[in-house]
Order: sequence, then C-alpha cells, then structure tokens
Amino acid sequence: MGLNYTGDVTPGGPAAVRELVGLTVTKLAVDPKMANNCYLLRCTKTGAQLLIDAADDAPALLELTGGEIDTVVTTHQHWDHHRALAEIAAVTRPMVVAGRPDAEAITEQTGVAVSRRVGDGDTVKVGAIELEVIAIAGHTPGSICLLHRTPDGGTHLWTGDSLFPGGVGATFGDRDAFATLIDQVETKIFGALPDDTWFYPGHGGDSTLGAERPHLAEWRARGW
Repeated sequence: MGLNYTGDVTPGGPAAVRELVGLTVTKLAVDPKMANNCYLLRCTKTGAQLLIDAADDAPALLELTGGEIDTVVTTHQHWDHHRALAEIAAVTRPMVVAGRPDAEAITEQTGVAVSRRVGDGDTVKVGAIELEVIAIAGHTPGSICLLHRTPDGGTHLWTGDSLFPGGVGATFGDRDAFATLIDQVETKIFGALPDDTWFYPGHGGDSTLGAERPHLAEWRARGW
C-alpha cells in the first residue's frame, strides 16, 4: 500500500496512504476553501496514532483514526489549522503538543490546553517512532516542523506552513518576519537535511528538498 503515493489529495476526496518502515502516513485534505492537510501517523509496531493539525472536519478525522488518537500536534497558531481540535480532544483525550511561543494563542482560540510545549531539540513519540522538533519562526513565532528519520535512511519532514513547494510560508508583508523565516528554513532545513528529504506541507502537494533547493536564492530575492 502506498507504492503510488504522490501526496496529491483534495478536500472531500479520499486520503492518500504511504507505508514507511514502521510508520503509516495518511494524508487527508479538509475544507474546500482552505484546503488544509491533516496527517495521521500510525506506528505499525504499537498501533499508536499521532495527528498533525486537526484542521477541520472532526467527523472525517475521527473516522480516519477509528476514534483513537494518542497525540495531536498543532504546527502553529493560525485558526485554520486547529478548527477540529476541541472536538477531537473531547472525544479522544490526546496529549496536545504545540510550539512553545504559539501555545497560549492556540489555547485562547480553541479552549484546549496544550499538554506539552516544545522547541528545538525536543522529540515527540508515536509509539516506537521518534519525531524530532524543528522550530521555525517567521510564519508565526512558534511554528514547528516534525522530522522522521526511517531505519532505512529515509528522511521525512512535516512543515506546517513554514515551507511549501515553491516557497516559504506567508509573512503578510512583514519584512523582518520574512527574513527570519527564510534564514531559518535555509539553515535548519536545507542546511541540515539531504536532498531526498520528502516534505509534507500544511496545504497542497508534497515535494522534496532537492527539487526546491535550486530556488532558495530566487525566494530570498523576491521577498516572499
């Protein structure tokens, strides 16, 4: 299963499933207007499940997960990435994880307490699988990415809205925020990870760092 995975999903359409060594990745798009991506990571050894961004459509997410979620990670504080968090948390009572600088805003917006506030160097587990936290400021102060290194040498990165195919996330005309974001994406992601790293963004299709690396100077020059 997942041999033909491309990362192309549409709201209202089926989920895409990818089988990694020890980890099943299921990608579901929700909300036709915002087209947010939600990612369910399942440890094949233990059955533990972690959801990245309870963005919308709690019934679909609960159906996808079988109503059992051990952890929900919210990649950043923007409203479109946590609209289903309150309903998901009420049903499944997961550990709720977010970047330290965004945690209070997420709680204010959702009414859900953040169980664990994380930053650079922290890890988040889903069963026997360990995910490394990479804090990337700029899109929001507390945006985080999650990195998984597979036993067979693969590298997989969930980037929220910090990195997309074609550029970094929006900084809404704030030049200082853009400078921070492009610097941190360049150093913490492109400067630290190999070209074959597959990344999964908060909206739209996936890509690899190798496909995007040649365009870094172009992104910096255009300012978005």
